[in-house]
Amino acid sequence: MKSIHADSSRFTVLIIDDERTLARSIKLFLVGQGYDAEVAEDGDRGLELLEKIHPDLVFLDYRLPRATGLELLKKIREYDPYISVVMMTAHGTIEGAVEAMKLGAFDYLKKPVDLDELKILVERAQENSRLRQEVRYYREKEARDPEASGLLGRGLGIQQILAQITHLASLQEETPTVLVTGETGTGKSMVARAIHSQSRRARFPFIEIDCTALPPTLIESELFGHEKGSFTDAKESKVGLIEAADGGTVFLDEVGDLELPLQGKLLRVIEQRMVRRVGSVRDRKVDAWIIAATNKDLEAAMADGVFRKDLFYRLAVFTIHLPPLREREDDIPLLAEAFLGRFAAKYGKRISGLGKPAIAALCEYPWPGNIRELKHVIERAVLAAPGTGGLLDQVPLGTVAQTRATPLRLRLDEPAGGGGPPGGKSLPEWERTLIEQALKETQGNQVKAARLLGITRDTLRYRMAKYHIST
Repeated sequence: MKSIHADSSRFTVLIIDDERTLARSIKLFLVGQGYDAEVAEDGDRGLELLEKIHPDLVFLDYRLPRATGLELLKKIREYDPYISVVMMTAHGTIEGAVEAMKLGAFDYLKKPVDLDELKILVERAQENSRLRQEVRYYREKEARDPEASGLLGRGLGIQQILAQITHLASLQEETPTVLVTGETGTGKSMVARAIHSQSRRARFPFIEIDCTALPPTLIESELFGHEKGSFTDAKESKVGLIEAADGGTVFLDEVGDLELPLQGKLLRVIEQRMVRRVGSVRDRKVDAWIIAATNKDLEAAMADGVFRKDLFYRLAVFTIHLPPLREREDDIPLLAEAFLGRFAAKYGKRISGLGKPAIAALCEYPWPGNIRELKHVIERAVLAAPGTGGLLDQVPLGTVAQTRATPLRLRLDEPAGGGGPPGGKSLPEWERTLIEQALKETQGNQVKAARLLGITRDTLRYRMAKYHIST
């Protein structure tokens, strides 16, 4: 037999079985392998030991006096869903094993027990427990500390977004579909993860699907699954990503890139909470919270006929808009300091903070890549810094001309030939003039005005509210 890991003694196993000889034999075997193990002869004693020793793994007999193993399994899952439970039975059927797995059992073991098989199950459960503990740590860290997710800021805008996240996460019954909008790199996936990690669904899967990364020929199968033989390469049945997220959350990133036929199928999933695999005639019920995100103007896409109106209205039951980083100037130093602390610790650098030259450069930069770009800039700066103490004064930024700035930013620069807005106007005055001119040229049509300015409609609305512009 293979030698155990050095830390296996910390892994605790509880055996709940009324067959004393078998239970004690399993305990002696596990102790000999270096594990901690305890025995309970009935469910009541098992629950007492559960609270006393908090085991990592429970071997649970299917038939117990006064309570069934399935009833006890439910109580263990309620106490701590991260504890792995293996059902043991001499009377089990496939149906009983399937029922136990549905209730959250890690696996099942038939009697008489094969000790080699038992040892393999313990090793698998130990690895599974380690991974689950890591997941729980990061989920709890995100739930406690918005900074861990990059959702940090003093401005009213980010505070309102954090309040929206808290409100959504507190919902106990029905969870509405959520649409998160904003430019690339503004933190849309961070918002989705924060909602999930703080909600009652946090112990279930969070599955992120990048709608632009999946090939058109595979995306339907990936989303909805397929049956064996449904197409040439379908050599076995496959569960789709939406079905795999049952009980948890599906985050559809860049949902605006889905093709029209798939949009119709997604609409059906949202409305009926049913998934039909490719090649199947049977619907499968799925309880997954749908959160979608896009950097596109979906209202313009609807006008162009490339995005379904009914799907848009189903997705946009609750909308969160993330402003671009250039509109969060007060938050830039705060975010940069947070990233600086994180990367200085990661790379073992002694850096006390950002110097005034670095802060000034960061605040003047247009940030076309938003928070994602800021994060990478700070990481590169930390890597390049000597790390011997003191402030970080240099950050590796390109010039505005070298950067793919937004069309509106370019338009603001162009009239002045590089020397500022014309006619001695301030930048806000010139920006207001541009917006009013675009609205006038489009007869107040916000979608067309946003296109003319090269920004999203949400960004236009933000700026209109900022300058008190009405149509």
